[in-house]
Amino acid sequence: MNSPPLQPTISVIIPTFNGEKTLDELFATLHRQTLKPLEILVADSSSSDMTVDICKRNGAKVWSISQKDFDHGGTRSFLAEKASGDIVVFFTQDATPVTRDALSLLVKPLLENETCACSYGRQLPRHDAHWNASYLRKFNYPDTSSVTTFSDRDRVGLKTIFTSNSFAAYNRDLLLEVGCFKNGLIFGEDTCTVGRLLEAGYANAYVSDAAVYHSHNYSMAEEFCRSFDIGVLHSSEKWLLNTFGKAEGIGFKYVKSAILHLTGDRRYILILSFIARTGVKLLGYKLGRIHEKLPLSLRPVLSMHVGWWQKEGDGKP
Repeated sequence: MNSPPLQPTISVIIPTFNGEKTLDELFATLHRQTLKPLEILVADSSSSDMTVDICKRNGAKVWSISQKDFDHGGTRSFLAEKASGDIVVFFTQDATPVTRDALSLLVKPLLENETCACSYGRQLPRHDAHWNASYLRKFNYPDTSSVTTFSDRDRVGLKTIFTSNSFAAYNRDLLLEVGCFKNGLIFGEDTCTVGRLLEAGYANAYVSDAAVYHSHNYSMAEEFCRSFDIGVLHSSEKWLLNTFGKAEGIGFKYVKSAILHLTGDRRYILILSFIARTGVKLLGYKLGRIHEKLPLSLRPVLSMHVGWWQKEGDGKP
């Protein structure tokens, strides 16, 4: 008689900063999961609200760091190295699982396929999301699951390494094998690591049935700043585009899809707003790509991650 397969051990990792508005909901849904986390590890960037109390009350182990020492890659790598689970699952503090089996569904590809090193779930807009935020989620997170490998870069380009550490799982041993997440990036540590995993011969799974509520109602100025930072990332990590293709291809498909959708709904005024927003994002991205040519004093003004430009330290507690 065959023995039943062992349940995987899961370490949940959450970087936090002043997250009291959303953390209670996140922890409540984590405690209701059918697949229970072995542990919840938190790195808190010196919150001034009740964040740390909420985390500790919910059984999380918390490390406190200064805001200037937080690093998207380095801080997550520190927690991944401390984790005891076979699989590490990353959340952001404002992402909330939709169903009780979200964790179980997310890690399933990692258990069924030994070449699958990572997976990410679907992100659904929150109830207060405006049209732009909602449609971006619909475009980036379709209702059909998929798996990508290094060979898919010729077919889907940069989309091959699309992921989000707002809700993503990694085989911990394989994550450590590629050095976890790169320290010192303005953001995009998840994309870079998936790129290295795929180069090493592993696969990345998108699990549409595993979903969280997560969206941002960015203003046009915030869209500019975020796009500027994407440009900075692509300028700093040139290997991403050289290996997997240009970002403009995905951007064009998104714009075309959105305009067709709005035209079908006869939302013509929103089309004008969307075109303006797209132009602002494109300008931000182009400036980010040439950020080294811009005055030092101007770069943080154009960025969403202002502190990154003056940051000291290695991002580890």
